[in-house]
Amino acid sequence: MTPKLFHRPPPAGDTERPVPRWAMRLAYALPLLLLPACLWRLPFALHFEMGQVQSGDMPAYWLSIPYVLGLSVLTEVIAILTIGLVRGWGEVAPAWIPLIGGRRVRPMAAVVPAVLGGLILTVLFTAVPLGDDRDLTLYGVVDSVGYTNDAWSALATMCVTPIAAWGPITIALAIAYYRRRTARSPNTAACHGTSPTADPPAAQRPPHAEGAPRS
Repeated sequence: MTPKLFHRPPPAGDTERPVPRWAMRLAYALPLLLLPACLWRLPFALHFEMGQVQSGDMPAYWLSIPYVLGLSVLTEVIAILTIGLVRGWGEVAPAWIPLIGGRRVRPMAAVVPAVLGGLILTVLFTAVPLGDDRDLTLYGVVDSVGYTNDAWSALATMCVTPIAAWGPITIALAIAYYRRRTARSPNTAACHGTSPTADPPAAQRPPHAEGAPRS
């Protein structure tokens, strides 16, 4: 029996049209992809610097604890909400939501926030190391954070680097969602009394019988 290294994505039969397998896998992998960065930043709430060379003092506990915990929780919540781009509750709002529960979600109402959020995340987390503790980002060259030794630097790189894929993944899922929601169903033409493979109306008219009188 051949071992299965990759599990099958969960069934998503509640969507109007089938979800591409790659989109399903990316959506469910995103919360796990961001989890190392969320866990890595938690010690900062208690003023443990994770080997970073800090130039200033850490904020007070009453500020650092809710900020760091809230940022990590918010990151995972947003990643989980992204799964809605591949599930039925991203097409029809769940019944328990006030006012909009049970209503169809307009494609652009989900696509626009997802694309804008993906662009913002791409700008925030895209950086290319230039050396000398400097990074090239989409908004200019900035100073990178130094570490006391290579071990701390390697740990930070492994935990934080995957977060750079957050924005591009969100944009890709939003585009796939838009294409799936706006694609024309092959049954649309049949609903209007035509068929994609039918002959044009002129070709469907029976020819006049030979020798039949004309009025």
